[in-house]
Amino acid sequence: MQSSSFQDQTLSCRDCGKEFVWTAGEQEFYQQKGFNNPPFRCADCRQKRKADRTSQRTMTKIVCSKCGKEDEVPFVPKKGTGVLCRECFTAQKQNG
Repeated sequence: MQSSSFQDQTLSCRDCGKEFVWTAGEQEFYQQKGFNNPPFRCADCRQKRKADRTSQRTMTKIVCSKCGKEDEVPFVPKKGTGVLCRECFTAQKQNG
């Protein structure tokens, strides 16, 4: 059920300049997630930007600070901080 306080808005993409509609449902979703600003990019440009960021990731070899296993992470760890392997990270995330 959509809130009547939202109305579809036509916005302009900051990357391609194409106009796109930010629907009332999307606005309500943004509000529920705590986002205060409307999207700056159309759906196509958002997808392209996300794909570009994903393809540019550099994997870094690490030794897990919990189990000692070697693994790779998609970021460069800060010096002096412990980094978990995928298994330990997933287990910690599931256990809260």
